[in-house]
Amino acid sequence: MYGFKSRVRYSEAGIDKKLTLNGIINYFQDCCTFESASLGVGVEDLEKEHLAWVLSSWQIVVERYPKLFEEITVETWPYDFNGFYGMRNFALRDGEGTLLAWANSLWIFMDTISGRPTKITKEQGETYTIEPRLPMEYAPRKVPVPKESSRREGFCVLKHQLDTNLHVNNGQYVQMAADYLPEDFTIGQMRAEYKKSAQMGDHMVPYLYMERTDSGRRLTVSLCEESGKPYAVVEFTEKG
Repeated sequence: MYGFKSRVRYSEAGIDKKLTLNGIINYFQDCCTFESASLGVGVEDLEKEHLAWVLSSWQIVVERYPKLFEEITVETWPYDFNGFYGMRNFALRDGEGTLLAWANSLWIFMDTISGRPTKITKEQGETYTIEPRLPMEYAPRKVPVPKESSRREGFCVLKHQLDTNLHVNNGQYVQMAADYLPEDFTIGQMRAEYKKSAQMGDHMVPYLYMERTDSGRRLTVSLCEESGKPYAVVEFTEKG
């Protein structure tokens, strides 16, 4: 298991003076990139081989959002490799070790020249230490798209939303979708399925669907091309 300690910075806090969901996503992303770099298979190492790990789906559950300046520990570990898929858990803990948020994620190993998945090499797989998967309620990888969704005004992808692959960073899709949440909506779980990489200048059209569940509200946001084909589908479930 790989981890690092930090404190909730002012730049990571929302208007409620707590770490935002986007802040949690950034910590989780940073943690796995730190681990890969420490093992000699980081972003730059893979670039030389024209390879990259691309996130396919997230499931993040938040029990409590840590407060501004609170000490936290971020942890991650892979629990399986299969073909071109890599499965990885994440955990966010407070200074006492109490679990605050946790996640499941599915990654695809990509050939950046062909733009297609490629089988994980034996060397890549053996670089990491496989740990038991986190005991949590695992949701399906695919996020359903409701047919009753309502279309909203579209917008263009901007330069600051790109990552090192020149595609929209996976956290940015979640940020875009979260802008449509009601002010009184506290996110208890977020699921995201990434279907197609958007690039700078692409026009994105959001489709929204709000429904009631036993625990509260659920908002599904599909971020789509003009044709209606989704780049990403993000689902927020209200904390009950």
